[in-house]
Amino acid sequence: MAAFTVIIAGVRRVRETEDMCRSIKTLRPPVLPGEATDEDIHAAALQYVRKVSGFRAPAAHNREVFDRAVAAVAQATAELLGGLEVRGR
Repeated sequence: MAAFTVIIAGVRRVRETEDMCRSIKTLRPPVLPGEATDEDIHAAALQYVRKVSGFRAPAAHNREVFDRAVAAVAQATAELLGGLEVRGR
């Protein structure tokens, strides 16, 4: 079990959690042969936002913020993958 810190409304809490959501796969080589595609990155971002929000599909009034979050996570993921230096392959 892993621990992580979350700060909500100025209150710091340490939470324990199971391993990462199994629907999100590792996107870096050598785990993923070749480069992650835009579709791979979007799928991982979507699964992350679904997990964090608790919504598989948001209601109409939450769609815009949900979609923005998916786009932001996908962009951050692409930047991360683009900047990683994988050694010892």
